[in-house]
Amino acid sequence: MDDQAKILKYLICVEKIAEEIMNDKREIIMLDKRRNQNREALRDLSKSLQLKCWVTVGSVLIKHNLEATKTLLDADQTQLNININKLRSNLKVKVNKLRDLEMQPPVPGLMLVPMSNKETEGLSRAGLFPH
Repeated sequence: MDDQAKILKYLICVEKIAEEIMNDKREIIMLDKRRNQNREALRDLSKSLQLKCWVTVGSVLIKHNLEATKTLLDADQTQLNININKLRSNLKVKVNKLRDLEMQPPVPGLMLVPMSNKETEGLSRAGLFPH
């Protein structure tokens, strides 16, 4: 009976992390769709010659200043990028945790991070990185 309890606890833990991973992936997809819609709206607003535009806030349509709308969309884009990047970085940790529970090696290259501008400049000055 003790072994069955351990197995059940293990399976619950694995399923919980797997569910979190799936939820995070769904959330990333939803946020990415919203980010693309904002990008499309910003593109349309940049082509517009009008001073005011219609903006949907929840289920309400509001006539709003064009420049203020662009500012709101830019701020929303920034926040969406932050949220997506945070979810993606947490997703990597959760995937590795799940693989640890399943006694599999970590995904190779999953935790790679791009070089910063400072690191790239240092390598290019030393002649190790073509710039």
